[in-house]
Amino acid sequence: MLRLTLAQMRQSIGRLTAGGVAIAIGTAFVAATLLAGGVITRTGYDSLTASLAQADLVAEYVDTEMLEEITALPEVAAAQPTTVVGVELQRGPTQIWVGVTPRATDPRLEVQTLVEGVLPDDAGEIALPGPMAERLKVAIGDEIEAPYSVWSDVSPTADPAAGTDADAATDTGASEGVWESSTMTLRVVGLLDDPLGAYTGQGGAGVVTPADAERLYGGTPLVDGYTNVLLAVTPGADVIAAQQRISQAADTAVYTKDEAAQELIATFGADGQIFTKLVLGFAAVALIVAALVISNTFQVLVAQRTRTLALLRCVGAGKRQLRASVLIEATILGVVASVTGIVGGTVLAQSALMVLRRVAVDAPLPATVSVTPSVILAPLLVGTLMTVLAALMPARAATRVPPIAALRPADAPVVTSRSSRVRVVLAALLTVGGVLGLVGGVVMGASDPTIGLLLGVAGGAASFVGVLVGAVFWVPKVVSGTGRLLARTGPSAKLAAANTVRNPRRTAATSTALLIGVTLVAMMSTGAASARTTLNTALDSQYPVDVLIAVPDRADGTTAVLPPAVELGVRQVDGVETMVPVRSVSASVGPAGTSSAENGGWIGLRAIEASDAAQVMRSSPSANELRDGVVVMPPNVAARFDVVDGDTVPVEQANHTGDDSWSAPTAQLTVVVADFGGSGILVTPATYSQIVPEGASANELWVRLASVDDAASAFVGIQDALQDHSVSIQGAAAERAQFQQVIDTLLAVVVGLLGVAVVIAVVGVANTLSLSVLERRRESATLRAIGLSRRQLRLTLAIEGLLIAGVGAVLGAVLGMLYGWAGSATVLSTVADVTLVVPWRDMSLVVLVALVAGLLASVLPGRSAARTSPVAALAVD
Repeated sequence: MLRLTLAQMRQSIGRLTAGGVAIAIGTAFVAATLLAGGVITRTGYDSLTASLAQADLVAEYVDTEMLEEITALPEVAAAQPTTVVGVELQRGPTQIWVGVTPRATDPRLEVQTLVEGVLPDDAGEIALPGPMAERLKVAIGDEIEAPYSVWSDVSPTADPAAGTDADAATDTGASEGVWESSTMTLRVVGLLDDPLGAYTGQGGAGVVTPADAERLYGGTPLVDGYTNVLLAVTPGADVIAAQQRISQAADTAVYTKDEAAQELIATFGADGQIFTKLVLGFAAVALIVAALVISNTFQVLVAQRTRTLALLRCVGAGKRQLRASVLIEATILGVVASVTGIVGGTVLAQSALMVLRRVAVDAPLPATVSVTPSVILAPLLVGTLMTVLAALMPARAATRVPPIAALRPADAPVVTSRSSRVRVVLAALLTVGGVLGLVGGVVMGASDPTIGLLLGVAGGAASFVGVLVGAVFWVPKVVSGTGRLLARTGPSAKLAAANTVRNPRRTAATSTALLIGVTLVAMMSTGAASARTTLNTALDSQYPVDVLIAVPDRADGTTAVLPPAVELGVRQVDGVETMVPVRSVSASVGPAGTSSAENGGWIGLRAIEASDAAQVMRSSPSANELRDGVVVMPPNVAARFDVVDGDTVPVEQANHTGDDSWSAPTAQLTVVVADFGGSGILVTPATYSQIVPEGASANELWVRLASVDDAASAFVGIQDALQDHSVSIQGAAAERAQFQQVIDTLLAVVVGLLGVAVVIAVVGVANTLSLSVLERRRESATLRAIGLSRRQLRLTLAIEGLLIAGVGAVLGAVLGMLYGWAGSATVLSTVADVTLVVPWRDMSLVVLVALVAGLLASVLPGRSAARTSPVAALAVD
């Protein structure tokens, strides 16, 4: 039978290729997804653990005393605080805010790599990352300036000439220290590289000596009880034993590098796994649709070989042998197609990685994908198993017909009443139960997102399975009803409508293959559109200001005036719509009903008119809310200070100096809670003058962009325009645009992957039409004999393909829209008020593509039917 099976495969190579392509595409996605998951895991691990260097251990929450106890242990060779000190570097007119780290005492604990020169060894030396040096326009040997302030303790001394004034100062503790401003001159001695992107978020980090790092840190120790410390153990020492000894001695948590890495990547690693599982889910959809195509393919092959199989039965071949022949053929096809898919998926993943390495230069991407045994075995087993399972029913059909009866064309199978009753009950239970679960998920999602999501996913999956189980009953009826509407256009349409219900199972299976893919595409399109609209509303509140430009606070808490040239430079940047200068200060807010805010909580206080806020903020308080005599708080800030709308709270400027004699005006203001986002509080300029009488000049500039979608380019333009100004630039719009880009990118990936399922389903439509041609060969010949032209015959098959594909696409679009709405309501109900959106363009495009695909799928079967002469077709028996 093996020789016969191989011979039959050679004769049916074209038909097998169509089915093999379907399986190959599915397995390619499985392989590519597993490889991509490996790359994501490696990249995430390298990126998030880059700051750990080659440390053996990591100690958490270390203060100065604990660090002394740790370094005194014989097992510890070196310790390195992970503190990054913010500092301003100046070179001529160029001023930038960057981070610097102390040089590691052990090379194993140095995060960055030295590219040129040396690491700083003496006071006044610094090594800079290459991009930072380019921005400052410096090279090795050049000098830069770093202004800083140090808190110096000064004991009050009595001045003999001052008499009792000195005593009064001593009694009140008027001054226990002063801020001393100074400037450090640093000579560039080396250039660095950050290969794994440890300090990408800070724009890079320079390296100075530990003593200089402490000076730049305000003269305070680099460890303050909240600092993690990297540890290198003595060569030859047992790391686990050292971990236990250090943890006991310092009374703090100590992790190995792998344990610390797991802590760091817990959230991000889970995200990577979610992405991998998500895409594997889409690959599973492609494989399921491919299985339907394979099943139809083998039905076509069995129908083509009806006479051959009958003759084999007549000459002694048993049912088991014929069944084995079909399954062997399926196994060979599955193995060959799966291997092809694995190779294709590997090439696809490697090509994508090569492109990403050129584009995403800041990401530590590996040079090659890692081909593990699971990458090979999983797609191979899944692809082969799916092919064999898909061939079981056709293999059974090949052996059920007696030899003599098999010499005649097979009648279309019908759905028996017994199986119909079981299927109807099962479909009804799954659909009704699933819909109830889906509705329950939407309702529960508002109060408990986790339970709501689980219930919604389970309900949605159950209801969709119920729809698919019952598809054999309602899909043919929908196709038939649609066909009757088209039957008035001519005999071809009438014949096509009748042909679609000749074999309800096959029509339902083929239309269902398209329905699955289109439903998921429509679901994700609707969900993404609704999510984007809903999240836009939420992001308006979370990021009310697109770009905030401010003069950084000095060490003593005071701020300088925003240079006028800043506003002029920003105004010339493309993409900037409007801007408003704003005065801000750190304020202290006391409990409601008290008279002083001396011991209250600190928060950023900003002064802006309601009309200006409406122009520059995407979500702003109204003029009725932002008025004189009130302080406007977002809900999260009001909850923090335990106040509600209408309470009266004391507000005064915060005491940054630590001076016990500090005295500031206190304003009693009425609380107004408004949902405008942010983490600060707002007052009118008139109210601000009551709190900070001398604060007349603006120290912030709020910028609104013309389009948030262009935030990335506009943000870079603002950075370039302000390169010569020592200001901080916070790009909330860029972060917001990143959220939107994630939504759009996910949608594109999902639609692309599920589009593959649609393509595979189109192959199924072609196979179904081919089988229809075989089953109706005599009928077609009779119609040709009584006057039906070749053109009309081809048109009949074209309309049949359009009916099957169109009904599947339209039903899938409707189902997908409903599931997309339900999913959005379940997931986003706790984020904001959900806005349900219909992506008409995407829906229309999906339906149009399905119709065109159905039409194209009818071309080859139509040509085959039209080229067969009536005489030859009637000579089947």
